[in-house]
Amino acid sequence: MDSELLINEVLKIAHQAGQEILKVYQEKDFSKIIDFKEDNSPLTHADTKANKVIEDGLKLLSPQTPILSEEGQKIAYEERKKWLSFWLVDPLDGTKEFIKRNGEFTVNIALIENEVPIFGVIYAPVLDVFYWGGKTVGAFKKSNHETTPIKVSKNIKALTSVSSRSHGAIEERISEMVTNYLAIGSSLKFCWVAEGKADFYLRDSPTMEWDTAAGQAILEGAGGLMTASDGKPFLYNKEVLLNSSFFCSNGMIVLDQLLQR
Repeated sequence: MDSELLINEVLKIAHQAGQEILKVYQEKDFSKIIDFKEDNSPLTHADTKANKVIEDGLKLLSPQTPILSEEGQKIAYEERKKWLSFWLVDPLDGTKEFIKRNGEFTVNIALIENEVPIFGVIYAPVLDVFYWGGKTVGAFKKSNHETTPIKVSKNIKALTSVSSRSHGAIEERISEMVTNYLAIGSSLKFCWVAEGKADFYLRDSPTMEWDTAAGQAILEGAGGLMTASDGKPFLYNKEVLLNSSFFCSNGMIVLDQLLQR
């Protein structure tokens, strides 16, 4: 499939999922639309409705490409490990932000090839902002019907860090070393590094593969870098889908040097 056609179709799917999320978001009584998973994490009706839209859309777009989604059918590693490429989806990243009604939640769709995210789309429905990209296509932002290329900053002096609303011990330490410190929910943190609002993002608290894949693709398309915190490549479709800690940056900052400040 032509890459421009694929991009446009995935953007449409993400937008459709976002509209389903907004319908639920407008409910006055959230107690009626929230369930809980086995691990006691929240699951809203928006998660499940958005997941159906995305899975249905991707199956029509590329019927032969498997889909791994946070809210989809659980697939055994014995089957997954044979996949050369697959879609990796988080239909509602930032469920806690959704419940808080702060608008900082996203739809995440990534295409993985040989354990690497080659393309990703992130859509923030409340903000009506799209980010997308990959190493071979660059990175872009669409806001107010205007599409612009985005690039990481090349700053190495007055550093700006972005982090979660809640963060771990290393992230706390980092926040004390930088000139500016920003906090935002969901995968928008990757986007802020990709578009140069922040210079790096360190995460040492738990995430899953679907939380990070689209953001990594966009960041790398914008000229940034994401590695495990030990500097090794950050790969996908592991037997255990829980991520290790990781470091995202504009490519000019080395984590070890930062921690020595």
